[in-house]
Amino acid sequence: MTDTLSPELLEQMDAYWRAANYLSVGQIYLRDNPLLKQKLTLDHVKPRLLGHWGTTPGLNFLYVHLNRLIQAHDLNMIYVTGPGHGGPSLVANTYLEGTYSEIYPEIGQDEAGLKKLFTQFSYPGGVPSHVAAEVPGSINEGGELGYCLMHAYGAVFDNPDLIAACVVGDGEAETGALATSWHSNKFLNPARDGAVLPILHLNGYKIANPTVLARISHEELEALFRGYGYEPLFVEGSNPRQMHLLMAAALDEAHGRIVEIQQQARSAGFSGRPVWPMIVLRSPKGWTGPREVDGKQTEGSWRSHQVPLSKLAEVPEHLGLLEDWLRSYRPWELFDENGRLRADLRDLVPKGDRRMGANPHANGGLLLQDLKLPDFRQYAVEISTPGSRAAESTRIAGLYLRDVLKLNAEERNFRIFGPDETESNRLSPVFELTSRAFTGEILDSDNQLAPDGRVMEVLSEHLCQGWLEGYLLTGRHGFFSCYEAFIHIVDSMFNQHAKWLKVCQDIPWRRPIASLTYLLTSHVWRQDHNGFSHQDPGFIDHVANKKADVIRVYLPPDANTLLSVVDHCLRSRDYINVIVAGKQPQLQWMDMDSAIAHCKTGLGVWDWASNDEGDPDVVVACAGDIPTMEALAAVLILREAFPSLRQRVVNVVDLMALQAPSQHPHGVADDLFDRMFTTDKPVIFAYHGYPSLIHRLTYRRANHANFHVHGYQEEGTTTTPFDMTVLNRLDRFHLAKAVVDRVPSLAASREGFARFIDEKLAEHDAYIRENGEDLREIRNWRWLARDVDV
Repeated sequence: MTDTLSPELLEQMDAYWRAANYLSVGQIYLRDNPLLKQKLTLDHVKPRLLGHWGTTPGLNFLYVHLNRLIQAHDLNMIYVTGPGHGGPSLVANTYLEGTYSEIYPEIGQDEAGLKKLFTQFSYPGGVPSHVAAEVPGSINEGGELGYCLMHAYGAVFDNPDLIAACVVGDGEAETGALATSWHSNKFLNPARDGAVLPILHLNGYKIANPTVLARISHEELEALFRGYGYEPLFVEGSNPRQMHLLMAAALDEAHGRIVEIQQQARSAGFSGRPVWPMIVLRSPKGWTGPREVDGKQTEGSWRSHQVPLSKLAEVPEHLGLLEDWLRSYRPWELFDENGRLRADLRDLVPKGDRRMGANPHANGGLLLQDLKLPDFRQYAVEISTPGSRAAESTRIAGLYLRDVLKLNAEERNFRIFGPDETESNRLSPVFELTSRAFTGEILDSDNQLAPDGRVMEVLSEHLCQGWLEGYLLTGRHGFFSCYEAFIHIVDSMFNQHAKWLKVCQDIPWRRPIASLTYLLTSHVWRQDHNGFSHQDPGFIDHVANKKADVIRVYLPPDANTLLSVVDHCLRSRDYINVIVAGKQPQLQWMDMDSAIAHCKTGLGVWDWASNDEGDPDVVVACAGDIPTMEALAAVLILREAFPSLRQRVVNVVDLMALQAPSQHPHGVADDLFDRMFTTDKPVIFAYHGYPSLIHRLTYRRANHANFHVHGYQEEGTTTTPFDMTVLNRLDRFHLAKAVVDRVPSLAASREGFARFIDEKLAEHDAYIRENGEDLREIRNWRWLARDVDV
């Protein structure tokens, strides 16, 4: 117990909790009569009842107690809710603290405002039932469970004064993403970072089933969290008075422990991973709601999960039960005649930005500072002749990222995230400046590990994504590198963040945040050694489904275009950028000035590789580093076989430039597109991913019917690099044959050329089976100066 709560304060906090509960129930049910000044009728009730009651009273209970803690210690705290379907709670509490009315003045602090507050919830033209971007103080969409704890940790990295109180629902705790999140404490440095206070809310049930953690013994649950590295403090029961006292004591103890940990680390230096406190709140699901409905238990059961009384029109008794439920909170004691919260309860609210709904960290754009970026031109690969030298493009990008870290070392507002692949993905130059973050035991034999490292590596794409989202949402910058095939693990997390950004564009008080930028490398065309399981370029298709004003996709063909793209992405706001670039040595095509101009347009004719003299017989297009090389090799094969064939080479670096301007802001104008691709000539398109996407992007273009796309056809195995392209008909031989098959003037040569191609493919197949590597002419291929008039 604690002496902190005097009888008067306890009564006030309980009254505030009742007010939040009353507003929460009102949002689910009412559209009129907000203060129950009249007898409740069906006309006062919404025709469609939507929302989630079960978790809401627990969220309200925690909010009022965290307010007390903030007031007592002048804390900088945000409230991260895993049970995001408890939307009524966050709306109710931000309304009670005044933040909601400040942002939405039409929802005033009076009876008319209460009526609007109730009516808008889960109502056409109103607000969603989940904790969403529209709710002040939120940093994550609550529609999908599993991400709150990783968001909370991402929020406090490099935020030494911030505490993220994070409520984890016991249903949510069953998700894989959340289960991994408990290990985030191994990456939190109390000398430099803030603190997370996890609060596991055990109310016992999901939609229709008991939760796993609510049905194990107290001893097993405690052992579990001690094994995760936490000190669990238990608050269990249902009696409001007793629970208030227990929760106040637990929060005081947890806060005291956090202060002790941080003071020790900040005065004496980091000396080992601490045991952080957490709270386990066990309370009834649907606490303070109807105990029974139709003779069946409701409070403390799964039946309270959503709308406990859902048949008000069909069952007249339910309307009376609803009125009794609402009146049990005694709203006439909480609000004055005009509908304003009574003065002594308003005094419980923290002031200004200390209110959790008004904390600027929950609107990260308010705190965002531009990165200090080096001049990417200074990292340029010198190009005298296109295709005459090779370089590891991502290693060059790593040099640039190293210096981004260096320039922003004092601000500590940039981190690199990835699943144990920074070295593998050739971004290792960053380790010249920093290490991987880790606060666990570090052995002498370990490499590049330190408590203050700025590279966040853990073998969970979920955790990397969630940390980065929390970092970005609270006003910082980051970069996510991953194997292309396994970025699919975060498909759903990408969805939620894209939806968040899309919604925020229509919320003027939400300030722009730094874009989420992926670098996908170790890609499909260079996963020949790992085999079929590692060969999948489909994340691009998934991304392309989202709104055009949110997503960007880049396929830089070499290091200089990659540098230009990365610099652009780190400067951007409110986007999700996807960059796909190989890490293996690859031919370099463009000098820096040409690369910058190319990236600015998004696509362009490579005159040095073309011989069309303004009137091509065929357009050979390419997007992606390996498709670019194969397309250019095909051009040389055709030039040798058919010297008079007029070929135009078009390279695409910004995939969305292919769309019509009406579909995407990066889409090039129709007249420019037509000048590049013509309106009537065949286009053989070598593309990094699944061919159907190119057709989707170009279907409104005049020449779409003449587009013939070669890309990944879901064929793969452990084989040689070139054989991967052969298996999917993206290789130079199949591309050259596709040109001959579609250029009318070459009709007479098709049969003979087809035999030549078949012979080359047979030679290739026999050679790799005998020697285990590609033909010498493939391995050593270059675009030589003598092949083109530069």
